[in-house]
Amino acid sequence: MSDHPRCQLPLPLPEEEDLRLVLRIVRRMAAHGLRDAQAALLAVEGFGQGFRRPLVLLRAFVAELAQCSHRRITMAPSCALRMTMDEARLIGVLATASHNPDCARAHLRMLADRHDVCHPLSAALAIAAALGDLGRPLPRLRATCAPD
Repeated sequence: MSDHPRCQLPLPLPEEEDLRLVLRIVRRMAAHGLRDAQAALLAVEGFGQGFRRPLVLLRAFVAELAQCSHRRITMAPSCALRMTMDEARLIGVLATASHNPDCARAHLRMLADRHDVCHPLSAALAIAAALGDLGRPLPRLRATCAPD
């Protein structure tokens, strides 16, 4: 594999502002820990007064995914202007969990290299509900799902 940055970060960032915000928060948590102050500040600035619920649920999602994963999940630095395949799959899970949980489950299985992904899927569903309650639902992505 080449060391060229385009090879390591093959995909553009999502066009939707809320997906980019969630990705930046998750990147900060992955790199600097679940209680990273910058991740919290991003949530405050992005979600306003109702930031606590999505922030706590994003922490739970990251923790559950890290705990259940049987492989290393590749994350780019929070300032990167492109994203990894793993990040795209992660964003896809969050954006499809509420309207297509079977597809989200399939992508979580690929991401974690594990069959049982009920805990991170539950967190993803809760995140979708929390953002919907704030009037900031994640856009519905058309994701291609692999058969189980």
